[in-house]
Amino acid sequence: MIVPDHVVVFDCEHLTERGAPGRFWCGPDDPDPLLVQIGAVRLSLAGDFPLEATFERLVEPVGRTGPVLLPAFFTQLTGITQERLSEEAQPLADALDDFAAFCGSAPIFSWGKDEITSLAPACFVAGLVCPLPASRFHNAAALLRASGEPLETVHGLRSHTIAAHFGLAPEKAHDGLGDARAVARALQHLLRGGALTPEMLGHP
Repeated sequence: MIVPDHVVVFDCEHLTERGAPGRFWCGPDDPDPLLVQIGAVRLSLAGDFPLEATFERLVEPVGRTGPVLLPAFFTQLTGITQERLSEEAQPLADALDDFAAFCGSAPIFSWGKDEITSLAPACFVAGLVCPLPASRFHNAAALLRASGEPLETVHGLRSHTIAAHFGLAPEKAHDGLGDARAVARALQHLLRGGALTPEMLGHP
């Protein structure tokens, strides 16, 4: 079995309003969960399992009838302002192509299923086909379960709480790159301790 040199851990931030997740985005003023930020980390599966590179893109959220302004709650939650978005955001297609290039042929993990909750809605609204097929993505929560963590513990963890669970220094919460780094560092911790093996990540 050939183990790849590395895996990619990513996280996304998408449009939300206060309480929208609990309403399943059914509120009359809830925005479509359009992609705004992708953050990713390349985690080596060799040596001391270093974090080799990072990736971040802001994405211009374009809805069914045109560009969408960031809700105040989203800015409060993520720290991403309309001004920063105006200066740095890319069109969705360009950001996805850049992300695909960063991932290469490596397995791709997120905490949960960000490819479904963030990438897919944006692609659907934009009428785009994601350059990375669904088969490329995997749920990092399954790795924690495989490492021996109790199921109820795994169910209670989030990308922004996982670092603290393992006694690791925190990353910036509700930030695509910060949350991706937090999950990657948790997997790194488990690899270094032997609870996970490179084969478990390289062939999920």
